[in-house]
Amino acid sequence: MKRMKTGADSAETQGIGDAIAIERVLAGDRDAYRVLVERYGRDIYRLAYRMTGNSHDAEEVVQEAFLRAYQKLENFEARANFRTWVYRIAANYAIDRMRQRRSDESHRELPGKKMEDGQQLEPLDLITDAAPSPERLARSAQLANHMEAALQRLTPAERTAVVMRHWEGCAIEEIATVLHSNSSAAKNTIFRAVQKLRRALTPFTEAHAEAKSAGARP
Repeated sequence: MKRMKTGADSAETQGIGDAIAIERVLAGDRDAYRVLVERYGRDIYRLAYRMTGNSHDAEEVVQEAFLRAYQKLENFEARANFRTWVYRIAANYAIDRMRQRRSDESHRELPGKKMEDGQQLEPLDLITDAAPSPERLARSAQLANHMEAALQRLTPAERTAVVMRHWEGCAIEEIATVLHSNSSAAKNTIFRAVQKLRRALTPFTEAHAEAKSAGARP
C-alpha cells in the first residue's frame, strides 16, 4: 500500500538543497519549486517592499520574480546561486516598477513600519556621529517619513543599489549585475546614494541632537 505524503515527508523538512530542488522541478516535480519559494519568498518580499515602498507592488514583484525564474529555470546554471539569481530578477523587475510609477505622487506605505521583522533602518549608521543613536531614531515614525521621502528622491538605480547593499547586504558584484554595470560603477552609485541620504537626513538628526542638548542643560 502506497503511503500518503505527509508534512514530514515534504522536501523542505527533508532539508534538500537548492540544486536538488531545481533538479526535481526540471524532472517534472512542480511541488519541489515550492521549496525555493518558501525558502526565499520572505527575503524577496523584503527587498521588493523597500525598493517599491508599498506592499501591493512588493507582492507583484515577488510573484513575477518567481514566475520568471520558473520559466527560465532550464537556463539556470547549476554552479550559480539560486538566491542571487532570483534576487537579480526581482530587483530588475522592481526597477521597472519604480520607473513606471516615478511620477505617481500618491500616498505610499512606509518601509519598515509594518515589517514583521521590525524597524530596520540600518543605513542610518552612515549619518553623522553627532546625531542621536540610530536605534532610537529607527523607532521614530517621523524619521521613517524622512527616510522614505529621501529614498523616493533617489533615482531607481541609486535606490536599488543602496537597498541591496545596506539593507540586504548584497555583494557589490550582485548589485553591478542587477544595474548592468561594473563593480566600480556600482560602488559609485552606492556612494552617491548614501551621500544624498546623508544630506537629506542630516537636518533632521541635527535638530534632534540640538533638542537633546538643550534638554540636558540645567
